[in-house]
Amino acid sequence: MIAHDLLDILVCPADRGPLMAVERSGAQVLYNPRLHRAYRIDDGIPVLLVDEAEDVGDDEHALLIAQAGPADPR
Repeated sequence: MIAHDLLDILVCPADRGPLMAVERSGAQVLYNPRLHRAYRIDDGIPVLLVDEAEDVGDDEHALLIAQAGPADPR
């Protein structure tokens, strides 16, 4: 599990935008909903390499967004 404090400072290496922690295929990943890219987490360490990210299709994107819940009102 990624600590909330760490998640607040991690950004996507491709667009420098925020990431969401979601579950994908039974494993936690960091997800960029803008680019539809998922970054795996190996032994608690995020692998934030553009070449290692996996593309996410539209159907799976909708499922991952649903996991995130409502947007933060901040």
